[in-house]
Amino acid sequence: MRRRTLLTTVPLPALSACAAPATPPAPVPTTPEPAPGVMFDDLEARFGARLGLWARDTGSGAEVAHRADERFAFCSTFTMLAAAAVLRDVAPDRLDAVVHWSPADLMASARITRARVTTGMTLRELCDAAVRFSDGTAGNLLMREVGGPAGLTAFARGIGDDVTRVDRSEPDLAQGAPGDERDTSSPRASGQDMQRVVLGDALAPDRRELLQDLLVRNTTGDARVRAGVPEGWRVADKTGTGGYGTANDVAVVWPPGRAPIVVALMSTKAQRYADVDEALLAEAAGRVATAFTGPG
Repeated sequence: MRRRTLLTTVPLPALSACAAPATPPAPVPTTPEPAPGVMFDDLEARFGARLGLWARDTGSGAEVAHRADERFAFCSTFTMLAAAAVLRDVAPDRLDAVVHWSPADLMASARITRARVTTGMTLRELCDAAVRFSDGTAGNLLMREVGGPAGLTAFARGIGDDVTRVDRSEPDLAQGAPGDERDTSSPRASGQDMQRVVLGDALAPDRRELLQDLLVRNTTGDARVRAGVPEGWRVADKTGTGGYGTANDVAVVWPPGRAPIVVALMSTKAQRYADVDEALLAEAAGRVATAFTGPG
C-alpha cells in the first residue's frame, strides 16, 4: 500500500513561536489535499529504510509530511536542543566560563574536546563543538549543564514539544534499536523545535543569532539536506547518525527571495549494522524543495 504524503496548508498561528510570514498565509482548505507527485514510498523501497519527514513553508504555511508523527532515534540532533537550552538559560558570564572534563568522558566522536582535556573549553566553545562538529563529549557536557536528560526533556516541554524524550547521554542515545522509545522524537516535533529556536522567540535575539550561525556553519551535513536543495539556498542544519543505519538532518533553508522552509528528515533500517544512506536524505530534501518552489 502506498503511503499518501500530504502537502497541506495550515494556519501559521498553530505554531506560536515561528517567523512572521513575508506574505499573508494562503487560505486554509477545509479538507487538506495530497500533493500530486510528492511521494516517498519509492525512496523507502530503494534504500531499504523507514523515512520520516516533516517540512513547512513558513511563508504560506504549507506542509509536506510522511510518517511525520512516528518515532525515530534523534541521535546527535539533540545537540541543537542542548545548545539552545544553554543559550536560553545561562547568564552571559557563565557562557564564557571554562568547563573541565576528564579523559574518561571522551568518546570516539570527541573530535574537538579530545585535544582540550587539559585546558577545558568555555560553554560557548562547547556549543560550537557539539553543533558544528557533532562532538559527543561536548554534547554530553551541554546536557549536563542543563540538568542531564531530564533537564533537556524539560526544556523541550517548555518550548511546546510534548513528544521528544531524552533518556540517556552519548553514545547510548544513538543506539537506535527498533521499538525502543528511549531517546526518540518525531520529524514533526524535531522540525517544530528547530523552527522555535532558530526562527521563533524561544531564545533572546542575540542567542538565537548565535545558534543560527553555528547551524549555518555546520560541518557534518554536506551530503544531506545541503546536497538536496538547489545551489544558492542558505542552510542551517543539525545532523544525527546512529545504529540501525539511522541518519537524520533537521534544517532551516532559505530559498533566495522567499520565506524560510523548515525540513526535518529522520530515517532508520532494520539491521543493526546497516549502512547509513545520506543520499536518501538528500533526495527527500530535493523533493521537498520542488514541492514548495517548483523545479529548477
